[in-house]
Amino acid sequence: MRPKIFISKIIPVEVEKYISQHCEYEKWESEVPISRDSLLNKLESVEGLLTSGEKINEELLLSAPRLKIVSNMSVGYNNFDIVAMKERGVLGTHTPGILDGSVADLTFGLILSAARRIPEMDQQIREGGWKQGDDRKNFGLDVHGTKLGIIGMGRIGREVARRGKYGFNMDVLYHNRNRDTECEQTLGARFCSLNELLQESDVIVLLIPLTGETVNFIGENEFKQMKSTAIFINVSRGQTVDEDALIHTLASGGIYAAGLDVFHEEPLTSSGLTKLKNVVMTPHIGTATLKMRSDMAMLAAQNLVLALSGEKQNVVKEMHSESAIK
Repeated sequence: MRPKIFISKIIPVEVEKYISQHCEYEKWESEVPISRDSLLNKLESVEGLLTSGEKINEELLLSAPRLKIVSNMSVGYNNFDIVAMKERGVLGTHTPGILDGSVADLTFGLILSAARRIPEMDQQIREGGWKQGDDRKNFGLDVHGTKLGIIGMGRIGREVARRGKYGFNMDVLYHNRNRDTECEQTLGARFCSLNELLQESDVIVLLIPLTGETVNFIGENEFKQMKSTAIFINVSRGQTVDEDALIHTLASGGIYAAGLDVFHEEPLTSSGLTKLKNVVMTPHIGTATLKMRSDMAMLAAQNLVLALSGEKQNVVKEMHSESAIK
């Protein structure tokens, strides 16, 4: 008898076809996200759950006594209660690797937009504010030839480093739990302390996972160490940054600008960030391309099918040990 799974998000047709070859399944059909109660009611007899962002906690696990595998259609997995899942023998997987280029592309979109004030200039034109001879008020900062500081030199960090080095002739600094000798040899990246990176970098990109130890990893003390001309980019998780400290720093001119794809509360509604001209924001779209979302869904489906057959692929590392960068 084939295992039964539930799919809580709309997935591409080709991914659904793949799943149908291996599992019995039920899927959520609506573009409107499934309610918590509806999700819990679907889980009594399932062995696998294909999802993204749903909180996998004690409440859900109690509603799913046969559950063996939760496969996230994302690289992030801070929705997993690792302790509770371990206690019940439920495996958690994610989709690292395939999305690195897409997130790195967006990272440089944010860097360029913040440095050259592209959204602000676009709005100025739309509002009829472009006047001849007042170019000086539209000045921004160069990106090429500057220092790029990467906090968290994982797969995405390496892609960002390559774009910086080869596309913009940037000197690459990085801070990480461990040294990346390959990145040092191929890109000339320089390993340094966090304080050194913050003080020297012109562009600072935060690329760390969200754990108990990385909440507010960048806060008031870290912002004070940055150059007044620094650009800060966060494409990791919103909770890794003290948002109040960032707002104060941007409003007071402590740094030049910020580019953010992630926030403490999502969707972002009321926030001091929305009142600032020197911050560029996108609605958590790091992997939001047609091809990438399809690839992620397929990899998540493969992770699930393999787990149900007794094999392991892309199991989240915290299923083995806890670790943090700082």
